[in-house]
Amino acid sequence: MTSTPEVHRVKIRLPKVCDPPSPVNPAQQQVWIIFGASSQIAASLIQHCLESNDKVVAVGSTSEDTHESTEKFYSNDSNAVDTCCDVRCRASVKSVIDLALLHFKQIDIIANCVEYGVIGSCEDQDEYELRNHFETNFMGTLHIIQTTISHFKKQGSGRYLFFNTTPGALGIPGLGPFYATKCAVEGLLESMLYEIDQFNVKLTLIECGWVGKDVPELEADRSISSFSSSSSLSTWGHFILKSPSEPYSQANGPALHAKRLVQWLCDKQPLCHVKCAELIWQLGHCNDPPLRLSLGSYAIESLRDRMRCLVEELEDWTYLHFPLTVGESTSGEESEERREVDDSL
Repeated sequence: MTSTPEVHRVKIRLPKVCDPPSPVNPAQQQVWIIFGASSQIAASLIQHCLESNDKVVAVGSTSEDTHESTEKFYSNDSNAVDTCCDVRCRASVKSVIDLALLHFKQIDIIANCVEYGVIGSCEDQDEYELRNHFETNFMGTLHIIQTTISHFKKQGSGRYLFFNTTPGALGIPGLGPFYATKCAVEGLLESMLYEIDQFNVKLTLIECGWVGKDVPELEADRSISSFSSSSSLSTWGHFILKSPSEPYSQANGPALHAKRLVQWLCDKQPLCHVKCAELIWQLGHCNDPPLRLSLGSYAIESLRDRMRCLVEELEDWTYLHFPLTVGESTSGEESEERREVDDSL
């Protein structure tokens, strides 16, 4: 019995407006570079790409992975090669690009799943942690773009897929610097969208809810319990836990609030990494990708709440925004007189 083509096994599809792969629009083989290969979503994406006959460069982190730990992603598949990289270093990223071109002669899609985050109040985080947020999340993104955009321009096509976790428009107590970098990345990519469109290079921000690492229960419990210990730093899921200073150690402190939120997302709002990988694979192969793809009810509802709050606040203060009439001065005295007249009406 013949096997069912990959496209028929996909149970959830992007909307037709994106022109995703379908029986009448079969996917062509593409070459992927996937940064952050040790994350759960990246590992699932690598597996799905290889099952779909794509070629993959699986890029682990120099601080977390080794050749032995990353080679499991492709199990000696001839369509895959592994390496490690520090996205904070431009030369390290460039070496990955050179490796991909050496092995596969071209690059079609780049997915970045790398991120660094510390759970702790803004005041408690030291300069190293603050800089590491931006060096990893923002400069890492910029290094990936700057070392590949010339190749995409020469090739006449290319695709960037950047994971932005929960929408960068949100601010969550205990994750201030982390979300500051997400806002910076979002602003960068939104601006770049218009700069690179003329070269047929597309990019998409993938805004996920919670797709965690595979963490054994015992290890996770130990990490969570160590949050209240004397150790200054411990790991928990994607994040580093910073022991709170005295003013922020209460139950309603920012760090504990962020930890509870992440725990709630992990327990109540987990995303299926297999389905996410299927959608992201389609996103890489579709002809008209969106700027943003929000995955998971938390990401979608958070964006809706944020936009609703912005509109409501805007409407609350709209009456203060009025044009000057011809000949009117902008001096404070005349403006005050006008406000008094408006109030009497």
